[in-house]
Amino acid sequence: MRILVTGGAGFIGINFIYYMLDKYKDNKIIAFDILNKYAANPDINTKFKNYKNFSFIKGDITNKKQVEKVVKKVDVIINFAAETHVDRSIIDPTPFIRTNIYGTKVLLDAARKFNIKKFIQISTDEVYGSMEKGKATEITGLNPGNPYAATKAASDLLCISYFNTYKIPVIITRSSNNFGPFQFPEKFIPLFITNALENRELPLYGDGKNIRNWLYVEDNCSAIALVLYKGKEGEIYNIGGNIEIRNIDVALKIIDILGKSEKLIKFIKDRPGHDKRYSLDSEKIKKLGWKPVYKFDEALEKTVEWYNNNIIWWKKLKGKSFKKYYNLWYKKILK
Repeated sequence: MRILVTGGAGFIGINFIYYMLDKYKDNKIIAFDILNKYAANPDINTKFKNYKNFSFIKGDITNKKQVEKVVKKVDVIINFAAETHVDRSIIDPTPFIRTNIYGTKVLLDAARKFNIKKFIQISTDEVYGSMEKGKATEITGLNPGNPYAATKAASDLLCISYFNTYKIPVIITRSSNNFGPFQFPEKFIPLFITNALENRELPLYGDGKNIRNWLYVEDNCSAIALVLYKGKEGEIYNIGGNIEIRNIDVALKIIDILGKSEKLIKFIKDRPGHDKRYSLDSEKIKKLGWKPVYKFDEALEKTVEWYNNNIIWWKKLKGKSFKKYYNLWYKKILK
């Protein structure tokens, strides 16, 4: 099977490629990524240079010509490509609309033109919005609380419409918050790990009591692979972790693992539209045979160890552009 992984140089994409090359060696994997400066791993070719069944193509999912050139050579599209950072979407939603909605449309059109056998859209639990109580199922109404989540909800609906109208073999996965190796240091867990390693403040929004349903990235990858082989066209599958935990408690666990002082935690003004709680019901995908392997504490320790062992990698990413972005964020949003 020839699999196109869009956004293959991003956090979940690169972990998924590792998983597939290790577990399903008969496939040919083609990674397609624009390699933007803040959310893509520029060393992707080096990472997979020893795999003969891997190739990389630099490209933009909003570019019809580039997309069609690669899609006509594959059997399956797995669309990880997206602008994903909520804070950035609050500063400027424009690139999120362009990539997440229009880019998905370009991919769907190419899938239709070249009769793709399966199109898997990688989405997020954030499309359901904040859950005051209970868990979101696949039929829970969409209620996105920020521009990023709204663009993902829109792209999901677009995928469903292409399935209903054009019979494109679409499947959607919606996972809870992922963490693990190769996640970029502007996201919550890697930001707190790397800041703690540098003895810098850990900026915690509001009272720190917002609750997230965390999922180790390898567990998400195994779920997506299962959907690839056993998922039903036209269906949505929630993929949730095995713990709901407050942000303050995650911060305290990171501090404890690294032996740092709780004084590093700095409570800051809450961001606009900050969802209080995410929670997913994953019974549907569990019926396919999936369950998360990693417990949160075990996975968090593995993640801290990875960042401690890959300081050069994340130091490069926390350079001038990273600092410029955070200065802009504090000035425009948290002033």
